Parts: sequence; C-alpha cells; structure tokens
Amino acid sequence: MTASNGAAAGELALSMSGGGARAAYQVGLLRHVAKLFPELRVPIMTGVSAGAINTAYLANDPRPFAARVSGLADLWASLTTEQVFESHALPLLLTASRWALRLVSGGSKLAPPTRGMVDTAPLRRFLEAALGTEEGVLRGIPRNLEAGRLRAVGLTTTDYATGQTITHVQGKDIRTWERPNRRSVLAELGVAHVMASSALPLFFPAVRIGDTWHGDGGMRLTAPLAPALHLGAQRILVISTRYGRSQREADQPATVGYPPPAQVIGLLLNAIFLDMVDQDALRMSRINDLLRLVPEEQRGDLRVVELLVLRPSVDLAKLASSYEPRLPQPFRFLTRGLGTRETRSPDSLSMVMFEPEYLRLLMEIGERDAEARSAELRAFVGGEDLPSVQRTGFWKI
Repeated sequence: MTASNGAAAGELALSMSGGGARAAYQVGLLRHVAKLFPELRVPIMTGVSAGAINTAYLANDPRPFAARVSGLADLWASLTTEQVFESHALPLLLTASRWALRLVSGGSKLAPPTRGMVDTAPLRRFLEAALGTEEGVLRGIPRNLEAGRLRAVGLTTTDYATGQTITHVQGKDIRTWERPNRRSVLAELGVAHVMASSALPLFFPAVRIGDTWHGDGGMRLTAPLAPALHLGAQRILVISTRYGRSQREADQPATVGYPPPAQVIGLLLNAIFLDMVDQDALRMSRINDLLRLVPEEQRGDLRVVELLVLRPSVDLAKLASSYEPRLPQPFRFLTRGLGTRETRSPDSLSMVMFEPEYLRLLMEIGERDAEARSAELRAFVGGEDLPSVQRTGFWKI
C-alpha cells in the first residue's frame, strides 16, 4: 500500500507534545518523514503546548505533506525571541514591577493585574501572519476537511477556572467525550486555541476562550494520547521532546548544593509536559499486549492501537546552555537570576530558547534521529503488517 492510503492499515494519527522551543525538534523529524512520504496523508492530528503550533500549521495548510513540513521548517528557522514575546528592558521591568507590587499588596484590589512574566502579543501577530488567519480563525482546516486531506484535529488547553483539561476538536463525524477532569468540545479552531495551548504556566499569560481563561494544555493532561484515540486513531506516531536518559545519566546530579529556582521550574515543566507521554505510552503498550491475548470478538469497544514513540538522541536542555549568551540581554538577566547557569541541564531555559541557531540545531538533530530510524518509520507509517518486528519491540518506547 502507499502511505497516502492510511485507511487500509487503520487511521494514522500524529501526536505532538510540548516543550516550548524544543518543538523545533519535531519539525526536523517530520522533515525526514516528508522525504520518505512526500504525499503522506495524516487524517488525525493532535497537539498540546508548543506541539499545538506545529499541529495547527500542518492541519491548516492545504498543500501536500512535504510542502507543509517545508513551510513549517522555514517558519521555525526564522523565529526569534522578539517574535515570541516582548524581550526589551522596559516591558520586562514593568512586568516585574507588577509582580512585586502584587506580592507586597496583601491582596489589595489596587494591586495591578499580572498576566505572566512576559507579553506574548508578538507571538499572536506572528502566528496570525504565518497561519494566514481570517479574524483569528484557521480557515484552512475546514477546507482540508472538505477535501478529505484531514478528518479531525484536536488542540488541548487547560481551563484555569474549572481546572479541567479541554480538547478543542474540529472534524467530521466527531463524537465528543468526557472523562474525569478532561473532556472535549467542538470548536472552530483559531489562533486563540493555539496561543492558549502553548501558554507556558507563569511564563506566558493565559488566553481567553469564550468566557474563561485557558493556559497550557499539558498541565493536567494525564493521558496525552487519549485525544488521538478518541478521534479514531489506529496507529499513532508520537513525537516527544524529552531525552530518554540512561540510568547512569539519570543518577548524575544536575546541580551542586541547594537547587536554584531554574532547576525546580525545569523539573515541574518536565513533569507537566513530557513525563506523562512516557507513562501513557507504557500503559497503551501493556493494554495492547493484553488485547492481543483476547479474541477480537470479545474486545468490546477496545482495540489494539499501534504506537511509535520518537524522541531526541541527545539532551536538548544541555545544548541550550551554550546558546544562552545569545538571548536578549534583559531577558538573559532575568533567566540568570533564576539560576539557569547553576544547572547542567537547564530545562526551563531550553523551553524559552527561541534563538535561530538553537532552533536550527534542534531541527538538524530531529532529522538525523529520524534518518537513523528510517526502516521503522517506513514500516510504521507505511502501515506494513510486520508481527515479527512487533515481537522484537521496535514499537516499544
């Protein structure tokens, strides 16, 4: 079969997790997939946090897969810190002053409102131009749905008012779902959904959707693969930005002495955005193993869903340290105050390292990693039935 005919092997889904600037790695990996399958049809796409930006672009662009990925790569290659948030001294000073006044106000109503450490108005303008929106709406998605290039797309946010995880879905014949603390809603997707899904907690301000304020979708998403499953996926290609450390690497301390705020923030952000992908993939793998022992007619609504998880071969956070001097000076001063130079693996820094050289390096690493696993990608994306490969664990984490 050809990769453009995904129905023959079951619906293929692309699921992209968060990681801030590290989402550039996903683009590099997709660049190699596009070389293997330039006409690839991916009917189901889901994204959360920075992965929502990549998902929205691919779902909105009407061109063939290779052209879409090339356009997305050009987008990331041209991105700078100034295009993501206000990084000049005055805006940062004003924000810091608001936070300081609020902290010492004792809850006074006269305290100025605070909405994140930085102003992300530049990112909204950048996305509106890059996605070619009309009144903030992604008009390319309904066109791709109508043309059959897409069946469903889901972007996940966190509703700060209720604490629920909300997956905003646009597609054909969609059945919404409800689970404890997470549910889906039908929506006409727009820049607001992308901005909200990628609004790093504390760093980026929340975004208003309807009557409530929404932030990064990874905060309480305990089952990050669930949206793709609910939308009908039978094969899920998952791209994580979390480096899989060996036990020896994991045992090496990243700091000496009391951990600086940057180290604590980095651990929290990893726990929010990346750890759950591994846990969910492990659960799915175990459920698949159990289902294969059950006759198909006795599985009820459950089904085997093939899974391929791809991740960086190197620690992207460690690479960020060498690019730290290239950050705008006022913002660099702020990050150093948090202790980014006191840790060997500054995860929090890597998530806001929107510098062209760093982003291009991540794309190159992603492309190399995908090339190293070309055989698996060809088999998995092409929908080949290779039970012997499955037994060897190629589909495992």
